[in-house]
Amino acid sequence: MLFVGDSITDFFGRADRGADVWKARYAPLRAANFGISGDTTQDVLWRMQNGELDGFKAKLIVLMLGTNNIGRNPNAEIAAGDAAIIAEFRKRQPQAKVLLLGIFPRGSDPNGAGRIAVREINTHLAALADNQSIFFLDIAPSFLNPDGKLIEGAMVDGLHPGPKGYQIWADAIDPAVQKLMR
Repeated sequence: MLFVGDSITDFFGRADRGADVWKARYAPLRAANFGISGDTTQDVLWRMQNGELDGFKAKLIVLMLGTNNIGRNPNAEIAAGDAAIIAEFRKRQPQAKVLLLGIFPRGSDPNGAGRIAVREINTHLAALADNQSIFFLDIAPSFLNPDGKLIEGAMVDGLHPGPKGYQIWADAIDPAVQKLMR
């Protein structure tokens, strides 16, 4: 099992963020974390095209990526970047299923530009799922109160999960992970 993404994925390994959840949930599955802080879809595509996954034989790849592109690229282009990465996964790891996660909530304002962009991008991302080898899951609502505001403690800065946020993430994807790892 591989996790691919940006700082949000990368920080799953930080002691002050998601390391306890990672050790409990994903270390027993021998998961590897390919998150790099600051990465955009272009950066991850380059990494995949240049052999970063060579030598691995993943059963499942979890991809959550695109927040660093917001404001730099049009929303449809961000989703197209994720699509190109998934195509690279299919080429280099054809046995792997892909769990594509919607981009997590961005910013504290439910009607802010970041949140609006995330909702639009996630609509594009959902269309990439074929429900055979590529599966889409939007867990953004798991981080939100009914009024659309972030659950207290879920995100430390309106973008990056804290320990509570990583627990929310793991709990939200666990049913899909269990199913797709069979």
